[in-house]
Parts: sequence; structure tokens; C-alpha cells
Amino acid sequence: MQKAVATVVESAPFRHFITGLIIFNGLILGLATSKSLMADYGRLIETIDGMIVAIFTVEIIMRIYVHRTAFFKDPWSLFDFFVVAISLVPASDEMSILRVLRVLRLFRLLTIVPQMRKIIAALVSVIPGIGSVSMILLLLFYVFAIMSTNLFGEQFPEWFGTLGASMYTLFQVMTLESWSMGIARPVMEAYPSSWVFFVIFVLLSTFIMVNLLIGIIVDAIFAIKDEEPEPQAVVAEKAPADVQMLQREIAELKELLVGMDRKLKD
Repeated sequence: MQKAVATVVESAPFRHFITGLIIFNGLILGLATSKSLMADYGRLIETIDGMIVAIFTVEIIMRIYVHRTAFFKDPWSLFDFFVVAISLVPASDEMSILRVLRVLRLFRLLTIVPQMRKIIAALVSVIPGIGSVSMILLLLFYVFAIMSTNLFGEQFPEWFGTLGASMYTLFQVMTLESWSMGIARPVMEAYPSSWVFFVIFVLLSTFIMVNLLIGIIVDAIFAIKDEEPEPQAVVAEKAPADVQMLQREIAELKELLVGMDRKLKD
């Protein structure tokens, strides 16, 4: 019985079915955000959503039955279990946050699609490097926030009046979203030399630290590509029958040559 269930769970058609169901469930959750559609078809949408949750629950039970304790040792399986378990909890007014968390089911695509799993695994592997760069970036933000609060807080309290406001303003400057015309130039009208502050901050935060983060992530993606098998190896793995046929032909040719050699000697 367990082998039969394992055959179903690990089969490609079953994985494709679950993948399609996750995508369809995403469309249903998107439709549920429309008040007009919910007013007309709310009961139907909720019924379909409940049926999808039931199928997901059966899938998780089947996987637990097949893998037993190994299921709870796999982080991807635990994530699937957590997402489905949230969907089974009644979303009352006190637990309305659970209704919002239902959309986490879409992240199950990360556990179903192998390429997505590789990318997430690569990103997880570089978390220490990302954490180190993030700490340096946070220190940079903190230092410049203190400086900007002391320098510009009196004239521009909305942007630099408090440490928190300064850090948020500097975050906007780092993203380069209207930083020059919206923030830097108005400040320069009151403090003409303030351009030095903003230029140094943009150079350090955006062009150095952010690009360093991007470089770490790109290296992780290239690491995935390096781990993939070469095309020649893939062809060799997919064509063992051709290799065996070639070996038989070589053996037959060898026997033929040996036979001809004996005849010539006789």
C-alpha cells in the first residue's frame, strides 16, 4: 500500500496536477479580493477554495504516510505542512490575519518547481554574506542618520526631525527615488554645501553596498549553473541503449575478424 501511494505522490502527473492547482488557487484568491465578485459569486469562490484546501490536505497526508518521520525532517515539507495547516484554521474576526496568510499557498510553487528550489537554496547558502553586508549597510544608515538629524533636522523636521525619519529619508535617497529634486535640492537651498553629504551617501550606499549585495546573489546563481551537468553528460545518461548497441556491434565485428583470421591461417 505504501509503495502504491509513493508511486502516485512521486509521479510527474501528480506533481503537475498540484502545480496547476496552486496556480488556479492563486487566481481564486485574486478574485476573492474583488468586492463585486464576492457579492455575486462569494459562496462559489469559497466553495472552490475549500475544495482546493481539502485536496492539499489529502496530499500532505499522503506524503506523511509515504515518508513518515523523514517528512518532518525536510524543511520544504515542513513549509508545505505549515501553509496547509494555516488554511485549516477557522479565520474568525479575532484571527483575521489567517485569512490574509492564505495567500502563502502560492509559495508552494517554490517547493514544487525544482528550478525555484535551487534558486532558494542558493540564496539561503549566501545568507551569511548577505547578513555581513547588511550589517555594514545598517551601520552606514545609522551614522548618516545621526549626522543628517543634527545637520538638517531643525529646518526639515518632516524629513530629518527624528532618527527614524532620517533613516527612512535616507532609504529613499538610497533607492534614488526623487532623491535629487525631492530631497537634496530643497535641502541645498537652506544648506548649500549639503550636496557633499548626499553625494557621499549615494556613492557608499547605492553604488557600493547595494551592488555588493547584488554581486553576492549573482554569484549564487552562477554557482547553480556550474553544478548543472554538462550537455554531453546528459546525453550519455539518456542514451545507455545506444551505447550498449554500439558495444554489441563492436563485439560482433571482432568475432567476424577473428573468424576471418582463422580461415586465412587454415
